[in-house]
Amino acid sequence: MEYVALRDHDGGVVVLSADRPPANAMDVALLGELVETIERLADEVPRALVLAGRPGFFSAGADLKAVPGYGPEQQRAMITGINRMALGVYDLPCPVVGAITGHAIAGGLVLALCTDVRVASSEGRYGLTEVKVGVPYPQAAIGVVAAELAPHSARALALGNQLVGAEECLRLGVFDELAEPDRVLPRALELAAELAAFPPEVYARTKRELRHAASARLHAAAAEDPLLARWIDAEGAR
Repeated sequence: MEYVALRDHDGGVVVLSADRPPANAMDVALLGELVETIERLADEVPRALVLAGRPGFFSAGADLKAVPGYGPEQQRAMITGINRMALGVYDLPCPVVGAITGHAIAGGLVLALCTDVRVASSEGRYGLTEVKVGVPYPQAAIGVVAAELAPHSARALALGNQLVGAEECLRLGVFDELAEPDRVLPRALELAAELAAFPPEVYARTKRELRHAASARLHAAAAEDPLLARWIDAEGAR
């Protein structure tokens, strides 16, 4: 793995970290590694998972320097990869704590929304800017936004297309806690350890019952994602 690493922590907690400088922007390679790793975790479920980015950047979303130059096959791989990444994290039966280590934008914020509990850097900037840059949402991505955010919050972020601060995201219910940048990962590990101590079967059942209807809709929509025919081009990404 070039960009994604797994490491064990105390109490059965596993940390999945992504590090693709400078901004953890998602290209085919990073998405492929994330999907492969998440699917491995679905087969060997840890007691809890912490999902982290690199210092200062959780993820800037799709790499708009690379993706507009992709051919049809690579663009389909991006759509499939985003959908599989989002659904893979959303469906994990164990506790998943997001360590939002910095800026989380577009697909990066969608990935954060797939976690169960979200601890974010107080110094980050956050937003759903897909419309502004001309990038349509894959079906799993927009579905997670609709499922995890209150309607007024989804409307403000997805239609407003502005980057906002951590305090505003806390007010909108995007994040559960804020921490200073160097405290984000330690706090996420503390929360993961607390959740890992719960009976895993009961946690998994409760999570499944909370998300079952939304997850079923998202899987069905992703399987027929209209963007598989065409996603973005050089003129669409601006």
